[in-house]
Amino acid sequence: MSTQLVAAAIMGAALAASPAPDVLKPAFSNTIVSVYPDGKTTRLWLHPDGDYDAQRANGQRTGGEWEIKGERVCMTQKRPFFVPIAFCTAIPPTAGGVGASWTAKGLKGEPVRHTLTAGRGALP
Repeated sequence: MSTQLVAAAIMGAALAASPAPDVLKPAFSNTIVSVYPDGKTTRLWLHPDGDYDAQRANGQRTGGEWEIKGERVCMTQKRPFFVPIAFCTAIPPTAGGVGASWTAKGLKGEPVRHTLTAGRGALP
């Protein structure tokens, strides 16, 4: 699983079992852009129904399902192929709305900078 896939998965498990916390609601109408230490970027679109779409740095589209587990959001890739391991990270602080920015760790432990950007541009 590539680091770009994981970023897309940030934020990348079975269907959402619990309602989305209010902190995620701004993400449903905007885009989470992730920037890796090497400058590559990915895009993530969370949907309130527990699905997500993502675009890797190489342009490949992926998608799957997300759910809240405690204080974390976990994602499982379903497209273009199923990845049976969920990627979990702290629930992103998107409640601040567009412009909210935070750092989290990627799959390999590298720091990844995430920013909530306006709109759903390039949504698959």
